[in-house]
Amino acid sequence: MPKIQRVFLDLGNVLVFHDDDVLCRRLSAFGGDPPDLIRQRLLKLWEPFNRGTLAGEELRRAVCQAAGLTTVLDWEVFIPAWTCHFTPHHEVFPLVRNLLRQVPVSLISNANAIHWSAARPMVPLVEEFAHLILSCEVRLVKPEREIFRTAIDRAGCPAEACAFFDDVPDFVKAASALGIHGRVFTTAAQFRVQLAELGLTV
Repeated sequence: MPKIQRVFLDLGNVLVFHDDDVLCRRLSAFGGDPPDLIRQRLLKLWEPFNRGTLAGEELRRAVCQAAGLTTVLDWEVFIPAWTCHFTPHHEVFPLVRNLLRQVPVSLISNANAIHWSAARPMVPLVEEFAHLILSCEVRLVKPEREIFRTAIDRAGCPAEACAFFDDVPDFVKAASALGIHGRVFTTAAQFRVQLAELGLTV
C-alpha cells in the first residue's frame, strides 16, 4: 500500500455530531407539524440545500414550509433553530491534531452555507486543514465521484495515496471506487485503529 499523503475527513458525525431529531423537534415547537413528518419532508430537500442550489432566503422559506409553519420565521429566530443540532466531537480533536503533524488533512462535507457557518467555529482545527471541499461551494455532493476527484486534484497526489473517513457507508464506497482508502467512521477509538492500519499513528 502506498504511503498515505493526504487524509480526507467528513464533517457531520466525524468532527461534529448532528442530531436531526433535535432539529425536527425544534422546528415543530414553533407550531409546525410533528417531527417525523418534518423529517420526511426535509429528506427531499437535503440534496438541493447541500448543493447550494436552494440557499439563503429560498432555503429559509423551504424549511419553514417543510415544518408546516404558517409564517416564515425571522432570521434571528430561524438561524439558531436551523443550527441547533450541532455539537462538537471533542474526543476526536486530539487525534486530528496529532494527524495534522504527520500529513495534510482536507475536509469533504455535504453542507449548506448556514450549517457550515455554525459548525466551523466548533472545530478550530479546520483552520489548519489544507483544503475545505464544501458541497455548497463546489456544487457537487457526496456520493458523486466528481467531488472526490476535486479533492484528489486539490491534494495533488494519487487517489491510492489518499484516505477518506465518513460515517456514511455509501460515501465511503464511492470514494473507494476511485482508489481512495475509504473507511467508515464510527468512534474516535476506532478511528485511531483505522489510522494505524494505514500507517498513521495518533
